[in-house]
Amino acid sequence: MSTHRPRIALIATGGTIAGTATSATDTRHYAAGQLHASELLAAVPQLGELAELVAEQLFSLDSKDMTPAHWLALSRRVQALAADPAVDGIVITHGTDTLEETACFLQTTLAATKPVVMTAAMRPATALSADGPLNLYQAVQLACRPAASRAGVLVVLGDRILPAATVAKRHPTAVDAFATSAALTVHASDAALAMLAPARHSRIVLPDTLQTLPPVELLTVAAGSSPALASAVARALARASAASGGAGLVLALPGNASLPAGWASALDELPPSVPVVLASRCGGGVDRRGEPCPANWLHSGALDALKARVRLIAGLGAGLRGARLRRWFERA
Repeated sequence: MSTHRPRIALIATGGTIAGTATSATDTRHYAAGQLHASELLAAVPQLGELAELVAEQLFSLDSKDMTPAHWLALSRRVQALAADPAVDGIVITHGTDTLEETACFLQTTLAATKPVVMTAAMRPATALSADGPLNLYQAVQLACRPAASRAGVLVVLGDRILPAATVAKRHPTAVDAFATSAALTVHASDAALAMLAPARHSRIVLPDTLQTLPPVELLTVAAGSSPALASAVARALARASAASGGAGLVLALPGNASLPAGWASALDELPPSVPVVLASRCGGGVDRRGEPCPANWLHSGALDALKARVRLIAGLGAGLRGARLRRWFERA
């Protein structure tokens, strides 16, 4: 019988999974990102039965402080590990607050042919019933499966496999905080994993010379929201676009991305080179096909507002502009 164990690289970035509190019964008042990657592994000795683990600490963040600069560094590190013939899969630990955005960016920018699995926790490592250790074990278990390499970036939480394309945090504190219409159990078959394979146009290559991702702001529009807010953001983005060569705006709008009267004129302050994505604040996609609109307005399609922002950042970072950006963006 073969004793070969896959070699899995663990990238730790902080989060609640590495958080500590002064009491084992305190699951709210804790400091995120306190434990080192090596301590996460030491807490789950059973991992040694699954794989040979090599761990590194890339960041030690509460994920509310994650930025596109961190996404870019993480994406490049994962890509480098995926290109290493000695590595069979990659597991990333992350905070839950912005996990869906990081997962979406990795899904969009990686060209990995090996499993890439993210995991996290809703309770700190010091809690009586910490969920991080089992989540980490199951994430490594999935990263050991060659079939996972064809499924895109995956997230393992609470006995479920969640695809990056649809994963979303829907509760601020519950252990079962994440939702997706495409969740699988951790015991899903290889055939079921294959069904999660990303669409052909979902990815884009960022240039190696890219140092900073373009700024893209997200505004949520409520009943009575003032167009003056859009005007102020428009002026700031116009300056940013002139300085960096690219910038964008995503609007999380009521219903089917319905723009309130008065906002269109505020958006006219944006130069035509700055794209505006109309998304729905309902969390689902929108269908505004065939409706006349300015050339720099895009519709989010199946993407929610957060994922639309991530995709726009990636597209602008890759140098897409105008019609090329529209074609790629709307294929999501």
